[in-house]
Amino acid sequence: MKTSPSTEKKKSAAPIVDSLATALGLLDLFTRKEPELSLGQLSEKSGLYKSRIHRLCGTLVHAGFLVRMPWASYRLGPKLMVLGKIYENTNSLVNSARPIMRELANLTGESVALFNLDGETSVCMAREFGSSRLVFSINEGDRMQLHASAAGRVLLAYGAEALRESVLGGEWLERFTPRTMVDPEKIKSELDLIRQRGYAINRGERELEVAAVAAPIFNCEQEVGSALAVVGPEQRFSDARIGELLQSLLAAARNISMSLGASL
Repeated sequence: MKTSPSTEKKKSAAPIVDSLATALGLLDLFTRKEPELSLGQLSEKSGLYKSRIHRLCGTLVHAGFLVRMPWASYRLGPKLMVLGKIYENTNSLVNSARPIMRELANLTGESVALFNLDGETSVCMAREFGSSRLVFSINEGDRMQLHASAAGRVLLAYGAEALRESVLGGEWLERFTPRTMVDPEKIKSELDLIRQRGYAINRGERELEVAAVAAPIFNCEQEVGSALAVVGPEQRFSDARIGELLQSLLAAARNISMSLGASL
C-alpha cells in the first residue's frame, strides 16, 4: 500500500503499530466515487492478501468503522461520522473560518472554499455557497491535485521546497483541460509570482469555464498549510472583478490567519 509524504514523516517522528496503520489505510481506499468496495477490490487497491484484509475488515466492522453489506462488500461505518463531527466541532481552523467564509460568500455572491494541505493533495475542509444561482459545486472532503488549482498553487508556493520538488519532479502532471499548466518550469515561475503578490488566479485549468482566486492562511508559526478560495463561473471573473474579489478575499484570509495566532 502506498504511503503519502505525510505518512512517511509520521513514521520518522513516532513509532507506529503496523497492523493498525494498515487497517486505517484501508479506510482511505473508500471515496465518493467508490463508497462501497468488495474484498477483491480492497485487495487489488491495497496489494494485500484477501485473507489479511478479511481479518482487518472484521476488526473494523466490530469497531464500527466499516459496515459489511449482505452481499459481502464493505462501506464506511457510523463511527467515522461520529468522530468526524467531533473533529469538526473542535477544529479551530474550521470553527474560525466558517463565519468569515459565510460573510465572504454573501459579500461576493460566489462559492468560498477552505483547503488544507494533505500529503501531496489539498482537501476541502469547508465550503459556503453564495447567493448566485450559478455556483461552483465542491463537497467537503473532496481532494484536488496541487498543480492545477488556485488553492493548490498557493499551498505549493508557500510550502516546503521538498513538496514542490516531489509534486513537480514526477514523470508527468495531469492535464485536466487544454488550459492546464503542466510544464514544471512554468509552474515554478508562477509559484514565484504567487509568493510575490500573495494570491493565485486560475481560469479554466481545473475545470473549463470555472475560475478561482485563492490566498494563503498563516498559522501562529507563520506557516501556510491552508488556503482560502473564491470560485465561480469564468465569465464573472474578469480582471476588474478579480480586483474587487481580491480585496474581500485577502481581508478574509487575513482575519482567519489572525484568529489562528498569526502576526500579520
